[in-house]
Amino acid sequence: MSGSRPLLIVSIVVCVLFAILSLFIVNETERAIVLRLGKIVTNSQINEPKVLMPGLRVKWPLIDSVRFFDKRIQSLEISSSRIPTQEKKELIVDLFTKYRINDFAKFYTTTGGNKARAERLLREKIIDGLRGEFGRRKLNDVVSQDRQKVMDKIRNDANNTATTLGIEVVDARIVRIELPQEVSEAVFNLMRTERQRVAAEHRAQGRSRAEAIRADADAQVIVIGAQAERQGNIMRGEGEAIASQIYANVYGKDPEFYSFYRSLEAYRETFKGNDGMLVIKPDDAFFKYFRKSQGAGSQVGKTN
Repeated sequence: MSGSRPLLIVSIVVCVLFAILSLFIVNETERAIVLRLGKIVTNSQINEPKVLMPGLRVKWPLIDSVRFFDKRIQSLEISSSRIPTQEKKELIVDLFTKYRINDFAKFYTTTGGNKARAERLLREKIIDGLRGEFGRRKLNDVVSQDRQKVMDKIRNDANNTATTLGIEVVDARIVRIELPQEVSEAVFNLMRTERQRVAAEHRAQGRSRAEAIRADADAQVIVIGAQAERQGNIMRGEGEAIASQIYANVYGKDPEFYSFYRSLEAYRETFKGNDGMLVIKPDDAFFKYFRKSQGAGSQVGKTN
């Protein structure tokens, strides 16, 4: 028994060492590949590199090694890059991109599993794409109109390169665009001139519309005035016709009384002012009813 005890202890130690060297854990946020004598272990059924999912895994001691990769989305910040526009004005651009490893075997093969190297290659590709897109556009287009188009194009181009590294670019965004101090004043003057041009254009359009509205209003005034005058003439003519008809009816009933009444109206209109003077012959027909007042009175009484 005493001789077998050391052997048992050695066996236990060997088993423990074997377990330590053979067993490993892949976390939930990771994926792993196994290298056997420096080559990636493949899945014999589908003849593709074997990617280990989370859980407790086993490897051969000494001949197998394990490489772990973070499967989560990673952020890469690219700051203070000077990018020229079509007008040869440089902009200071800060942006970031988000990526993740989607082909772990290819990522290891192309970059040696070096995250810093992969990010350097990705950064260079994004900056090159940014230079190309900004170089084809003017400052105003980059800042406002085509900003989203620029980022979509850069993301697509970066994805084409990232695919060869086993990486997928999830998003790319411009965080900040600033002007260098030496070109800020020139750009502000350009923007001010553009705003003044737009304001002058709006004012000219406003004046044109105001003139059109005034001309339309004047035309409507003339038309309405003409219609009112025409309607007034019609109504005036109708009134005069009715008055003439009434005069004719009255005259037809008693011509002598009608003549006397019209003479009274003529006297009233002629002598209603105190400063008027009328030079006329005494035997004029105008004073017919004055000369024969007695007779006129009897005629009037007779008429009544």
